[in-house]
Amino acid sequence: MSDGLDATVTRLRDAADRALYLGAPDAGVAWLQLIRALVSDDALRAAADEIGVGGARAEQAVRALRQEASHDPYAPALLAEGLGRLGRWDQAEAVLAESLTTAPDAQFIRLAHIEALLRLGRWDEARCEVELVPSASPERRRAVMLKGVALERLGDHSGALEVSKRLLADYPEEAKAWLMHGHNLRTVGEPGEAADAYLRATALAPAMGEAWWALADLKTFPFAAEHRAAMRQALSRSDLDPADRSRLSYALAKAEEDEGDYAAAFRLYAEGAAIQRCASGYNPDEVSRIATRAKALLTKDYFSARGGWGVEDGDPIFIVGLPRSGSTLIEQILASHSAVEPLGERPEISALANWLARAAPGRAYPGALETLSPAAVRRLGQAYIAQMKPLRIAGRPLFTDKAPENWLHLALILTALPRARIIDARRHPLGACLSAFRQHFGAGWDFSYDLADLGRYYADYADLMVHVDTVRPGAVHRVIYENLTADPERETRRLLDYLGLPFQADCLRFYESRRAVATPSSEQVRRPISRDAVDHWRRFEPWLDPLKAALGPTLETWRGET
Repeated sequence: MSDGLDATVTRLRDAADRALYLGAPDAGVAWLQLIRALVSDDALRAAADEIGVGGARAEQAVRALRQEASHDPYAPALLAEGLGRLGRWDQAEAVLAESLTTAPDAQFIRLAHIEALLRLGRWDEARCEVELVPSASPERRRAVMLKGVALERLGDHSGALEVSKRLLADYPEEAKAWLMHGHNLRTVGEPGEAADAYLRATALAPAMGEAWWALADLKTFPFAAEHRAAMRQALSRSDLDPADRSRLSYALAKAEEDEGDYAAAFRLYAEGAAIQRCASGYNPDEVSRIATRAKALLTKDYFSARGGWGVEDGDPIFIVGLPRSGSTLIEQILASHSAVEPLGERPEISALANWLARAAPGRAYPGALETLSPAAVRRLGQAYIAQMKPLRIAGRPLFTDKAPENWLHLALILTALPRARIIDARRHPLGACLSAFRQHFGAGWDFSYDLADLGRYYADYADLMVHVDTVRPGAVHRVIYENLTADPERETRRLLDYLGLPFQADCLRFYESRRAVATPSSEQVRRPISRDAVDHWRRFEPWLDPLKAALGPTLETWRGET
């Protein structure tokens, strides 16, 4: 390479690494620009431009790259990037793996292969392959970043924290770097150090809403007058990004709530939520349709005809329901039992559901389950169990998967994993929905930014669970949050009986556990059970009429008696 090209590649490599580390929206663009600078001829650079455009032009460019053999050492990375952008990460991984068999020292290709493995959820393979990138390689820094991603997905949060410490040395003046470091500290149970990291981020970027919300989301950070003044000043800016404005509104709302000004707090929550709701494009009708189709599919005859289908593996424990309804508390209690390994909120069931929906476009999800053969159903269950295997580091007999939205995928779970245990984490609808409304989730919970949407979502969920109770009695065990906080030992014993586990006193001392917790409830579950939150919604009741109207009869029948 010429000196000029070397300098360009170095600049683009630094930009791509920074974008990856900071989770920038243009991380993929920066990576493609780096590949474009590395390839050797105009035809490949033109193909990179077409891939960047996307759509049919990207499809055409990928087809041409597959048909025309190239001796350029970076061509496989370009082809893989094009395949990945088209959603074909399995093909991208195969291209890169084949290239590495003939050029095992091609570290850039190895780097691309590690990213493809991460995209496919093959976390352990990705982590191991990072170690093959030499420390002196210019690709080593990005490889270490990817190792941090793999460790986090594997549940090794202490390892991920060590990675963030190393990388922070490269970006000491980046507010987003301090923010991410704070997240890692919080996850491993260091809220004080996490708060310091978040404050460092706000000092570097006073208008960074995500950092202010991170402080509020600790639930225990005492906002001082100067903090509230700084947030108000940031909110007064006319050039404030909507995402920052939304998070700042939530953070200031939490500060006002702590001061006892509930009217001001609700107004700010509503303002922040409205920004999120407008950006989300959420359609409550789609959730209702999935729930309705699941009820139509799941009948006693459906289960009778599928006796013996699926995987006879009773290891999974699914904790479902609404977020902020006690699912993290339940998982923490179970994690304190010697037979249960907590795996947190896993995306694999949702990914299998998405695959099923794509594989059978003529049958709206979950209707395609009705068309599957016994072998196909078994493969679905086996795929899930195989994906969980590398995450089960402790090797305990049972494991938890607490993705709350899996209630929408009960048809898939009950069909492919018929021996799995299902726990319904249930909370009073006004308490559950208001708690979700006051939580800035960032992504994945678009229904939580409108009170009417929340009411409909809760009603659909409760209705489907009642139906499952009817067609599969005893399949689901319900834990009422209010009962759990009132009598922890009684409810814990009931829960363990359902799971077929002996009572262990450590389950009542769950708050002594030092395990990593990566949910908004991380600090609450590190303290003994308190009933302080049970009736918290009453402080906001004057503003909850839209929620009550959307809940309808569910407001009275929410406990789920059939």
